[in-house]
Amino acid sequence: MKLHRRKFLHLAAGAAALPVLSRIARAQAYPTRPVHFIVGYPAGNGSDIAARLMAQSLSERLGQQFIAENRPGASTNIATEVVVRSPSDGYTLLLTSSANAVSATLYPSLSFNFIRDIVPVASIARTPNVMVVNQSFPAKTVPEFIAYARANPGKISMGSSGTGTGQHVAGELFKMMTGVDLVHVPYRGSYVPDLLSGQLQEAFAPMPQVIEYIRSGRLFALAVTSAMRSEALPGIPTVAEFVPGYESSVWLGVGAPKNTPAEIIDTLNREINAGLADPQVKARFADVALEPMSMTPAEMGKFITEETEKWGKVVKFANIKPE
Repeated sequence: MKLHRRKFLHLAAGAAALPVLSRIARAQAYPTRPVHFIVGYPAGNGSDIAARLMAQSLSERLGQQFIAENRPGASTNIATEVVVRSPSDGYTLLLTSSANAVSATLYPSLSFNFIRDIVPVASIARTPNVMVVNQSFPAKTVPEFIAYARANPGKISMGSSGTGTGQHVAGELFKMMTGVDLVHVPYRGSYVPDLLSGQLQEAFAPMPQVIEYIRSGRLFALAVTSAMRSEALPGIPTVAEFVPGYESSVWLGVGAPKNTPAEIIDTLNREINAGLADPQVKARFADVALEPMSMTPAEMGKFITEETEKWGKVVKFANIKPE
């Protein structure tokens, strides 16, 4: 009887350990086949370039192909829904971005909850917008711009690539914090030609989109929207130097469907952060005005929650409605 009891306890202990051992084996083996990296932006977009650089880095580090797959549309909500509905096995990942934080409030009837249904894996990079004006615009500093806008309410046009985009909400945050009245002009295509010609007066433009025009003198940069000055334009002040507390950056990260095993998330986070520390990756990011940003999954989760709350307030203040 004693022998049988010992045998039973031994077998029970072994059975209890099997799920743990199998999870560890899966994590150690991951990935065993190609991983799809879903990108909610068109090919050639700065965010798409960052995703492809990171996919290449992960392919090299983990020995399996990471395939960047473009699913643009609806402010990245199409791509997000694809990943939300995918198996939680680490083989379908999402390029997360500041657009997700805005969409959470802007689109009240989404079929998913971004914070609930996408688990943060890692951050990748951020880049500021640049507050730019046409060369003929009379204000050449942020204080001068604010003074001019207050003296001419409703007479300054502010361009963006669409309602609810990062450029739009960056401008609405500026309006909310300074009390100025700017007229938002959404474009379906690029607004840069009208900005260059003077038909459009101001924009909070993504840095990769306008940096060469700034360097060549065709556009004038009043400030960058990040909390700290940008390495790409070190001589340009931040908006926060004149409007304390102002910050608006485009950020990119990696997410996965909820219930993805923690071991897989930890593996991806470790390898993404290692890739971001690679001098070659840093140099290629710098080419498109992206600054690497490393976080743990927990830190990224906290950051996303804060960003969602922040932009939710701006969307409600400005009464922004989706097009």
